[in-house]
Amino acid sequence: MSGSMNYPENEIPEEETCTVFIQQEEKQVVVPRGTTLLHAAEKAGIYVNASCNGKGSCGKCRLIVESGNVESDETSLLTEKEKQKGYVLACRTRVVGDVHVVIPEETLEKKLKAEGMGKEATEKLHGLVDPITPMMEKVTLKLDPPTLDDSVSDLDRLIRPLKKEGVDASRMRTSLKVMRELADAVRQDNWEITVSVLQKQCSSELVKVLPANEAYASLGLAVDLGTTSIVVYVVNMADGKILSAASGHNRQASCGDDVINRIVCAEKDGVKKLQRMALTTINNLTSEALAVLDEKAAHIDNIVISANTTMVHLLLGLEPRYIRREPYIPTVAEFPIMQAGEIGLKAAPHAGVFVMPGPASYVGGDIVAGVLYTGVHLAEELTLFIDVGTNGEIVLGNQEFLMTAACSAGPAFEGGGIRWGMRAEDGAIEKLTLDPQTLEPQYSTVADRPARGICGSGMIDLMSEMLLKGVVGQDGKFRQGPEHPRMTVFNDEAALVIERGENVGLDEDIIFTESDIKSLILSKAAVYAGFTVLLEEIGMDFSMVGQMIITGGFGQHLDIDKAVIMGLLPDIDRDKFSYMGNSSVAGAYMALLSRDYRRECLSISNTMTYLDFSSNTKFMDEFTKAQFLPHTEARLFPSVIANNGCKGNAA
Repeated sequence: MSGSMNYPENEIPEEETCTVFIQQEEKQVVVPRGTTLLHAAEKAGIYVNASCNGKGSCGKCRLIVESGNVESDETSLLTEKEKQKGYVLACRTRVVGDVHVVIPEETLEKKLKAEGMGKEATEKLHGLVDPITPMMEKVTLKLDPPTLDDSVSDLDRLIRPLKKEGVDASRMRTSLKVMRELADAVRQDNWEITVSVLQKQCSSELVKVLPANEAYASLGLAVDLGTTSIVVYVVNMADGKILSAASGHNRQASCGDDVINRIVCAEKDGVKKLQRMALTTINNLTSEALAVLDEKAAHIDNIVISANTTMVHLLLGLEPRYIRREPYIPTVAEFPIMQAGEIGLKAAPHAGVFVMPGPASYVGGDIVAGVLYTGVHLAEELTLFIDVGTNGEIVLGNQEFLMTAACSAGPAFEGGGIRWGMRAEDGAIEKLTLDPQTLEPQYSTVADRPARGICGSGMIDLMSEMLLKGVVGQDGKFRQGPEHPRMTVFNDEAALVIERGENVGLDEDIIFTESDIKSLILSKAAVYAGFTVLLEEIGMDFSMVGQMIITGGFGQHLDIDKAVIMGLLPDIDRDKFSYMGNSSVAGAYMALLSRDYRRECLSISNTMTYLDFSSNTKFMDEFTKAQFLPHTEARLFPSVIANNGCKGNAA
């Protein structure tokens, strides 16, 4: 690498820099010679998927070099045909001169398919909260004009009627900014003003004063800050209606698929880098959601953020490294009410921000939000709650107790580490069956677009279909040889051809390899082992579970029977299963509108008993047992064995 990298960026000599032009975005960025294309794209503000945190192992950060000088490391993740067309891995390609690159269709950031967008979200959640008690209380007051007989200060004159409105002014502070604005504000509209008081846990703050004729309708923002994707709802704080919604990839994905990789990236490159990525994504989505309303970000004065513990730390710029080091302690678990300007969120600077509390390093506020929305903590019957995403967080309990744990499911169900795995974006295969004779796949894709890969629900369908049709054994190994027309060999391992590239405009067939199967088996084994160990801790088994709630975008198109067949979910009465959508953003919505629900979140978090699986020998034993399709103990899946005869497929 050139010595130019030793210069401060703003002092690098011109001859030591290169210009990277990214064609579709019509963006160009100047970077030091030797910079990777991945970092150049990041600097230009362009999302490129790099699931492995730039280690060169996932093969997803593909770009096409149209012209210019680059140096690329050798990789087996690109075919010779792709290399001839100029394909490179962005994380393994350094610029040594000016370069023109093209982002291939399969790498471009796509709009995620998110449960509960727009009108459907309003129909689902509207009316759920009553009464509405936001953090930011707005009160319109008519003040008595001063006289010689009534010569108290403007602030005292404001506080008098504020007390009559029920606001406790004894523990209310007033910022210097408000004091500076006060004299003009109270006189501009004939002593009629609108004041904004931010209600905190143990105090309040007068944060804004406006002439009554300048007052605006208050908006709220409910944010689900996921490891993989981010969802925002813009809400009318007067009636709770969801006015618009937007979703997109968390830009931190370029630093790795899971929270451990994010923490490692923060240790290497600094927390501020990942903080900026999360803020950029949230703020861009906020702008997108506001654009259809013709509203201003300055009108957002209530915000609730729901996220796992690592994502919260990175968003707030808190040190996350001790989350992954024994004894696994977060910097903060329960947060005070903050203001948007402190964080950098696109909203009124004085907007109140409530961050969902989290009970442990690996079970965060998103799960607390899920429990709030689904009502697990109020249920009479024993309930299993699972949010399957990049991590697998589980809650077991009812109105008497709550136990929780996180199993290292990995990012496989979100597409990470799978050759043709992807999120639930346009073109993702989400439903699939195999012809019992020819093994010809029949499938449907998100938005009925040409297939570009396969998402979590599609992978579960495929796994169960391959087991049922004898394509793989219970050990996850292929039973069909390469001579079968639907089989091929990739990097010296067997693979099933899901779709011919020529049929969908791709240069390569969409395949599923034995390595992909192994990744999914490890992920499902971790989840099932988590269920088992939590139940064993209280001396119970699956037969005693009254209901099982599945949440998260992944579960939207999940076929319960097929998830049972592969051993991801327990073999219990199918009527006990229910899917409740994105419970993280739904819980954030509830807390956004209600003081009581915000308090309830704190109570839920404090009630949870966390079980750490990292050094739990029972978990490791159950994890090992579950690394079979559906399980090493066939008795646990009687309906699968009885109805489908999977036992005959065993090695």
